Amino acid sequence: MARQDKLKLGTFVYTFGFNPAAWRHPAADVNGANKIDHLLNVAKISEAAKFDFMFLADSPAAAIGDADALARSPTKMNRFEPLSLISALSVLTEKLGFVATASTSYYEPYNIARIFASVDHLSGGRACWNVVTSDHDETGYNYNYDGLPPHSWRYERGSEFVDVVFGLWDSFEPDALILDKAAGLYHDKDKLHLLNHKGKHFQVRGPLNIAASPQGRPIIAQAGGSEAGMELAARTAEIVFSLASNLERNKAFAENVKGRMAKYGRATSDLKMMPGVVLNVGETKAEAQAKVDFLIDNLHPDVGRWMLGEFLETDLSGAALDEPFPMERLPAEPKGSKALFEELTDYIKQGHTLGHLIRHYAEKSTGNGITGTPTEIADFMEEWFEAGAADGFILMFPTLPASLEDFVRLVLPELRRRGLFREEYEGKTLRENLGISMPVNRYAAARKG
Repeated sequence: MARQDKLKLGTFVYTFGFNPAAWRHPAADVNGANKIDHLLNVAKISEAAKFDFMFLADSPAAAIGDADALARSPTKMNRFEPLSLISALSVLTEKLGFVATASTSYYEPYNIARIFASVDHLSGGRACWNVVTSDHDETGYNYNYDGLPPHSWRYERGSEFVDVVFGLWDSFEPDALILDKAAGLYHDKDKLHLLNHKGKHFQVRGPLNIAASPQGRPIIAQAGGSEAGMELAARTAEIVFSLASNLERNKAFAENVKGRMAKYGRATSDLKMMPGVVLNVGETKAEAQAKVDFLIDNLHPDVGRWMLGEFLETDLSGAALDEPFPMERLPAEPKGSKALFEELTDYIKQGHTLGHLIRHYAEKSTGNGITGTPTEIADFMEEWFEAGAADGFILMFPTLPASLEDFVRLVLPELRRRGLFREEYEGKTLRENLGISMPVNRYAAARKG
């Protein structure tokens, strides 16, 4: 039976687009990394299309490695801090949600709770925190660590971190503000609560000094295919970002995560599985492929080696492009997402040359890219949606705004013709538009007995 809900869609944002050569596209504004106009344009296009959100990926560090390659690749070298950016974009838009990445390894819970609550108020309930534990050594060097702390430590700290943030977001009960000018009473003292958290990693008294969020609390997004990551997602996440390369694998991942939710008293409808997908669309297959070829032809070999090596956490500088991938350089275990690492290493083990692998990654990321006509892309999305492998997609456009505009012009009408995507927003908040229930304030619930 066909699903009764609609696809959820988000625009994934690296400044110029997902492809490292995107800044060389004829339509790219090379000054866009430091101009709000460029990213506001991306937000406006996404909002006019009725997308659910704009997803700001981030790493709070410049990349390290091959200096010659990095001089040709601006993605990590010049970018806005995302929380500052969404604060600005949120007051220049009306319905579009904003997902910003912030690491539990390098912030304090009180900072995150206060900033995201503030953005949620500024936006009228459209903020989302993408919870990450960070996955590259380069970040740790900026935060008093000698590289990246161990995976188990990061997830243990991250789990407690989220609990503290949730507790702080509950500081004010929803009806705590009395605002009685005549009586001179601003809030009900009995409905403002200390947290008094004392744990292994954090000691936080509270309360948070901002009223309850318009959404109850901001939406939580998360990615991570490890056991710890899936458990954290089942317990806390409302959007899960995945990059599985085939329907069956992603369906199994979705069922695994959602199957854990009941023990936390959560309904599966309150979690949206949203795979990331790299889209190259043209009116014909040949036109779509030409767009791919242009970007890959403009991808310098040094950037290609660095791009792949950065994801695989290995140094590929100097490796021959016309020979098989040097397996001796592949780490035994990833520091970042295990699921995404396995996707690409499966492909590596098929014996492709390094040059062919770089081309594959540039076009398809970890295997989830699709190049085709509007009908082919709509077919792909409908199949995954109806099979339960996806509740929507985070669209990783190779160039911005050009690829986004192509999707809106060519694919969106076909999705709407099939009844798969909304004509208008369902509400004003991100939680309403995603169809996710309001969280219950712990103190208000206890008061009701």
